Amino acid sequence: MTEQARHAKLYRMVMQDHICPFGLKSRDLLKREGYRVEDHWLTTREETDAFKQQYDVETTPQTFIADQRIGGYDDLRRYFDKPVKDPDEVTYQPVIAVFATAALMALGVSWAAFDTLFSVRALEWFVAISMCVLAILKLRDLESFSNMFLGYDLLAQRWVRYAYLYPFGEALAGILMIAGALLWLAIPVALVIGSIGAISVFKAVYIDKRELKCACVGGDSNVPLGFISLTENLMMIAMALWMLAK
Repeated sequence: MTEQARHAKLYRMVMQDHICPFGLKSRDLLKREGYRVEDHWLTTREETDAFKQQYDVETTPQTFIADQRIGGYDDLRRYFDKPVKDPDEVTYQPVIAVFATAALMALGVSWAAFDTLFSVRALEWFVAISMCVLAILKLRDLESFSNMFLGYDLLAQRWVRYAYLYPFGEALAGILMIAGALLWLAIPVALVIGSIGAISVFKAVYIDKRELKCACVGGDSNVPLGFISLTENLMMIAMALWMLAK
């Protein structure tokens, strides 16, 4: 590739109250690909609008390589044959992040408490911490969660307020199980919401064959309703039964 071809021009918004994140990502990508970047800042709204009108584009940033307009950040990624995320694509990434982090937290607490990574309490903490983290994700946008939850939960469809109470119950049971306190309250709460959830998910997915998104990590996720959703509820049931047996 010639020296001219290794040169890129980037036009991005850098204002006092806004720095375009996609402009920064475009500059970073170009540098990682070995390009010398001629970085042009659009520092006012008027300057940005004039640039858009001049090049007949609707958005910034815009990248030019060898006098050819490549486009925005997604276009630049395509130019370098890199994957571009589809906003509507289903993904298990949020669930994997929750369970992986909860597992590491449980191992860390077990090490701090017992000087060993692997213990029975570590397994209990893993389930309880997972419940708490999942509850946090639901509670950060309770309205959005309830909208998605009402699509498949059998009790919530009959009693709408349950959709708002569910995350609080999950958080309460998880916190009490972490502490090992008030188990007379934590056990029935986990058992009830876990059982209702498991039945609801099983019916929606395996009997009615509906293709829905799961509200387990909040109402704005693209996690498909299915085995993972069922696992969350089965974990609560198993934890409740284990605590009851103890």
